[in-house]
Amino acid sequence: MSEAENFARLMRELKERGGLSYGALARRLHTSTSTLHRYCNGDALPAEFAVVDRFARACGASPGEAVDLHRAWLLADARRRAGAPAEPESGEGPEPGPEPESELGAQPVVVGEPAAVAEPAGGRPWYRRRAAVVTAAGVAAGAVAVALLAAAGPELRAPRAGARTGTTAEGNGPGAGTSAPTGSAGASGTASAPASEPGATRTPEPSPPAGGSGPGSALPPSASSPAPAPPRAPAAPLRAAVRSHVWTAGCDHAYLAERGPGSVPAPPVEADAPAWASAQRAVHAGKQIVEVTLHGTGAGAVVLEDLQVRVSGRRTPPAWNVYQMSQGCGGALTPAVFAVNLDAPRPLARPVAGNDAGGTLPAPAFPMRVSAAEPVVLRVEAVTTGCDCDWSLDLRWSAPSGSGTLRIDDDGRPLRTSAAPGRPVYGYAAEQGRWGR
Repeated sequence: MSEAENFARLMRELKERGGLSYGALARRLHTSTSTLHRYCNGDALPAEFAVVDRFARACGASPGEAVDLHRAWLLADARRRAGAPAEPESGEGPEPGPEPESELGAQPVVVGEPAAVAEPAGGRPWYRRRAAVVTAAGVAAGAVAVALLAAAGPELRAPRAGARTGTTAEGNGPGAGTSAPTGSAGASGTASAPASEPGATRTPEPSPPAGGSGPGSALPPSASSPAPAPPRAPAAPLRAAVRSHVWTAGCDHAYLAERGPGSVPAPPVEADAPAWASAQRAVHAGKQIVEVTLHGTGAGAVVLEDLQVRVSGRRTPPAWNVYQMSQGCGGALTPAVFAVNLDAPRPLARPVAGNDAGGTLPAPAFPMRVSAAEPVVLRVEAVTTGCDCDWSLDLRWSAPSGSGTLRIDDDGRPLRTSAAPGRPVYGYAAEQGRWGR
């Protein structure tokens, strides 16, 4: 079985197990159904690993299966480049020009979604074009695959689907391994530049013995030389304004504070809630609403792909008092939100429809498009009845300049929401100027 046939076999196995149609998968990969058919039949090979990575994610591949698929693609791509030039992916247009030569040596393979390379304006939309130049991680991984082929010859085979390797699984529950986000947006305002590529899982390649050669060595002596550092991921082309003290209907909210009612000042209006809560060292009681307003910072659009919840700490709720900001209020508008149950082992941001005076407000849904002229507001409502939780949100985005993850938190610190089971509840009596039960 050739390298291309083995790669196509792994794609077919993942697709059949995932239960998705060719049409549904093609929409998620931003490609045509006929092109996806050619990938799975072994008639064509993706020119960049980003397509392979999105395919593995869409089919629910495990970290080990994603590594197997990546290796199979590397071997097939190396064999293709070593022989005749590959044919175009589809009839939509000719292949991009030849790739520029790279002086990158062997380095660990990056299993994640590499940053896309911007293309000139015109033609197909940016998310339908194939990149004209592979990313630094793809070039380095291709060099490793070529070296493996040169040493082992045509008999070298890729691992079977499902084989486990030394990878780290991602998760969003307590204690789960996570990767550093590529940007951060706190309660005070804007996104910062990324520090590293999101979701990157590195799989080490075998190293040759001292001296770079010897029996059993899979790499030539030149592959042991240090490789240049990969380029930094692109900065998030987003500006985010975060409000972490949003009250229901602008008046209904509760805080948990250690101080007694005699030393707690009168409740503020919603706009002054951050300063009031900071002065009292108060914590959101039972529920917290977070609003994130996003603007694009460049000329093009940015696609918001997914919103993930990260719970970084769970504690027993403190034995403090509950202070209600209002004795009762309401309104005719219930906004659509992403609802989060912080007590779940793996909390998810679930879209929930709203209501406006009897009319249904559709639930929010990804993907979303945001630009400088078209802002997007995300409203997240997190609840807990059993823990004092530290949490944050990871917003995945993609743009012509690349892709990444924007961390949404409280100005660099995690958001904090605590349950208040059986605690004394106080309301403020304005006519008496004091808190009472």
